[in-house]
Amino acid sequence: MSKDKNAKISVPQPVRGTQDMLGDFADRFAHVVDVFDRVRRLYGFKRVEVPVIEPTAVFARSLGETTDVVSKEMYSFEDRGGESITLRPEFTAGIARAYITNGWQQFAPLKVATHGPLFRYERPQKGRYRQFHQLDAEVIGSDSPLADAELLVFADQLLKELGVAEGVTLTLNTLGDAASRDAWRTALVEHFMGHRADLSEDSLARLDKNPLRILDSKDPRDRPVADSAPDIDAFLTSEAQDFFGAVTAGLDAAGVEWERNARLVRGLDYYRHTAFEFVTDRLGAQGTVLGGGRYDGLIEALGGPPTAAVGWAAGIERLAMLLGDDVIDTRLDAVIAVEEDGQLALAMRALAALRIGGFATEIVATGSPRKRFDKAAKIPAQALVSIGARDGSPYVNVRGDGERVRAIEALVRAL
Repeated sequence: MSKDKNAKISVPQPVRGTQDMLGDFADRFAHVVDVFDRVRRLYGFKRVEVPVIEPTAVFARSLGETTDVVSKEMYSFEDRGGESITLRPEFTAGIARAYITNGWQQFAPLKVATHGPLFRYERPQKGRYRQFHQLDAEVIGSDSPLADAELLVFADQLLKELGVAEGVTLTLNTLGDAASRDAWRTALVEHFMGHRADLSEDSLARLDKNPLRILDSKDPRDRPVADSAPDIDAFLTSEAQDFFGAVTAGLDAAGVEWERNARLVRGLDYYRHTAFEFVTDRLGAQGTVLGGGRYDGLIEALGGPPTAAVGWAAGIERLAMLLGDDVIDTRLDAVIAVEEDGQLALAMRALAALRIGGFATEIVATGSPRKRFDKAAKIPAQALVSIGARDGSPYVNVRGDGERVRAIEALVRAL
């Protein structure tokens, strides 16, 4: 059977909910990561790397079988050995698994940070993708409220150094200790049971297994019932009150502004004490920029010893979308125009010297020599270096202003 030479070859399309990056947004993305790496070093957080794939049980145990992430959104598959594998939908569970299996308890309290891609099968929308990227910071092995405060101060400084803190609000709540949470949960179930007829189908399904999540339901049918539910404050033990007070005192001492949100919850039982979100109205419906909390029961749920821990995660794409237009200077330090082919060797020496000296430099050395200067002048750069020959002698001209341009000129003329 012969092939039709005129048949059009179909072009492969990207997987829905993924994105290719080039130019401005890729630069914004890289800037967020660069600032994160610099700030996490200031706070003594070590870089950690964990696999993109994990046994499905890692996330089923940590996120809960009844959560939407596990039941609807995970990319899970059976590998050739018959094991159920999942592309990581979040970082914390994998880091907790690594903490157990590698014996990292010897380093506790362990402060770690990472960033990279995550995967969830959900409806793509502004600021939300099926392959997305997050920054992540965790403190494992510390039950001190100072660890919570330090993480929040770290997050606050990150947002300020990115230049996106304006219009972003830190909202904070306490979920109490185990005794506080259990008493509150009992009262909430009693309240919701008394209003079963008024709840949405999703909230009725959550009532038995995850009742705290009804408090942050977006369904209008649930809001009157959720808004009239008892707050946790009535059930806090004195120890839980002291813990929350120490966290907020730490924030106040560091000059970090915050607001209380008594309806901010985490549905799974291993969450304790502090829960928080940095929120904005600049990203439409996807208003959470950074969020996290204390998860003292997670490592035990994964089969490890009882271990206190707290952490947060932030979407890189969302932070990149918040960056101002003037935050990133994508200009080169220098561009070299080779106006006479006989001076190419000199130009290449200049190119190498500038790059070794730490100056980002490109060269224009192809095409018509008469057009190279104009071509180079269109490339955004602080310095325009033209190299050519006049009356048989080489010449170097440097155009531009500023201390960095003067350093470039001195280096090139010294060749």
